[in-house]
Amino acid sequence: MKSLRAGTALLIVASILTAGLAGAGQNAEAGRLSPGTRPNILLIMADDLGWLDVGCQGNPRVDTPHIDRLARQGMRFTDAYAAAPVCSPTRAAVLTGFSPARLRITNHLPDEDRFIPEGANLLPAEMLDHLPLERVTIAERLAEAGYATGFFGKWHLAGRGEREGRGLVEFYPERQGFATNVAGCAHAGPPTYFDPYRIHTLPDRQEGEYLPDRLADEVIAFVRSNRDRPFLAFLWNYAVHWPMEAPGELVKKYESRVGPGVKDPRYAAMTEALDASLGKIFTALDELGLRDNTVVIFTSDNGPFLGVADAKPLRSGKGHLYEGGIRVPLIVRWPGRVRPGSVCDEPVISMDFYPTLLEAAGLPAERARPIDGESLMPLLTQTGDLERRSIYFHYPNYAFHRGNRLAGAIRKGNYKLIEFFDGSPSELYDLEQDKGETHDLAALQPAIVASMREELARWRTASEAAMPRWAKARED
Repeated sequence: MKSLRAGTALLIVASILTAGLAGAGQNAEAGRLSPGTRPNILLIMADDLGWLDVGCQGNPRVDTPHIDRLARQGMRFTDAYAAAPVCSPTRAAVLTGFSPARLRITNHLPDEDRFIPEGANLLPAEMLDHLPLERVTIAERLAEAGYATGFFGKWHLAGRGEREGRGLVEFYPERQGFATNVAGCAHAGPPTYFDPYRIHTLPDRQEGEYLPDRLADEVIAFVRSNRDRPFLAFLWNYAVHWPMEAPGELVKKYESRVGPGVKDPRYAAMTEALDASLGKIFTALDELGLRDNTVVIFTSDNGPFLGVADAKPLRSGKGHLYEGGIRVPLIVRWPGRVRPGSVCDEPVISMDFYPTLLEAAGLPAERARPIDGESLMPLLTQTGDLERRSIYFHYPNYAFHRGNRLAGAIRKGNYKLIEFFDGSPSELYDLEQDKGETHDLAALQPAIVASMREELARWRTASEAAMPRWAKARED
């Protein structure tokens, strides 16, 4: 299996997994589960954390010992992708298993923050300003099966509006399957990372407290109170999103490390502080005896903001469909299922979490409404490959002050095509030979360009994707 590298022979665990899932089905009664029959799930998503911004990804200048240890204990994916180069579409994709194109959530929310550059020839595609309640989330599916569900951190999928004369408030911030919501609201970034936070779903606790530490404590309290039943905890950290705020001693530490891998000491300090907060959670899982029955996933929602981070060797960053904007870290630890220290180079994407978690929990796939993701279980257990051959991206909107071009993209094997909606020539890259996307092969491979553009167009049609509009009629 060329997409998996684990040193020697493969660890075959299919029979173990099958037996575990069969037992879960036998013990389920009226939607309730016996303790220990299904795994707990902790999905951690950092905000704006770049592909190369943690140690296990190859950055020696930023200290992330807990994330690095997690990689040694599980599987690290080298070619994992966010569903979009900005936050809200990726978050919606994780929750529903649908692509941003199909969801019609293709840019950061809310709608009134839409940015159109002065003199733009293309207007952004129309989109929704919140995740509709009709969309069935992974939290709803697992809650129906008896899981305790908790959300902690950045939601950013709520619309805003006037209600009862009280000004701008969030719609739907704490629905859609999560019984517990701590700090989830319409904010893209926190007003501040230090208590008092000014987040209406996060009561102030201790002045000067750091937000990642507070969220870690909230997750630990949730885990402790639900240790005797299966739980789903989503920790979607606000870090390392703007504003750039970190403990002073860490900022000072990284002022002497500025260089390749550390562009802004505040960003590096936030990354280490985030890592330390996760270490508290991992220690709590060990102390509570829950490590062996807990799936831990760590990833990011998109690439880094280039104002404070350096995505090299990848090209560009947040807001762009080049690799720097969409390739993200991904680590999965599941003792007894995922071989420690394994590495997978198969391209995977945010929508894959939904069917993966369903299968991990022993729940049936979505047959009545096929989703856009594919379960990663064959890769995690090293028992097979994925069925799909391509992954797709659709970004018909402008990223605020990022200077991006409205475009779509497809990765098929080692090739990646970017199609620009303004009619500019498409670009083609061989990512195996050219991870930094410096050599455009489109002129040398016209047949591949034509084939991939046709496939991308078919996918957009099948997804009913909204397209940008011309600002004015073009001249013949």
